[in-house]
Amino acid sequence: MNRVTMKRIHKTAAVIAFLMIVSFFSSSLFADIFGDHEIIAQVKQTILYSVGLLVIAMMTTGITANKLYGAKVQGALAVKQKRMKIAAVNGVVILIPAAIFLARWSVAGQFDSLYWTVQAIELIAGATNAILLGLNIRDGIRLSHAKPR
Repeated sequence: MNRVTMKRIHKTAAVIAFLMIVSFFSSSLFADIFGDHEIIAQVKQTILYSVGLLVIAMMTTGITANKLYGAKVQGALAVKQKRMKIAAVNGVVILIPAAIFLARWSVAGQFDSLYWTVQAIELIAGATNAILLGLNIRDGIRLSHAKPR
């Protein structure tokens, strides 16, 4: 695969991942504030069913970055790589388990203090990942417009 195609795949996957994270966050927040328990459960189920696509987008972003720039990067690329590692750990350790928990408990109608605690943690972790990916997209745009020396 040529470099131009690889860059397009990388950019597309990054934007898809970012938009999914933002949509998960905003739909959760909107449902929590304005929805009833049924709406919240529907949102949580949809998020859970969509996590696989998000994981694929995140993996594609990482794989294409490694193919484009190699494992040993410096400067802004190293910062981007560090952010992606943090986002990946955040996703695997906090967001995916929280999505499973929240979907199961909301469908069962268990909106107790544990549910809302996990929901708060998920919102914080989701916002963190949205910020990290947003910063990476910003830096990627800056790097693509930088003039080679």
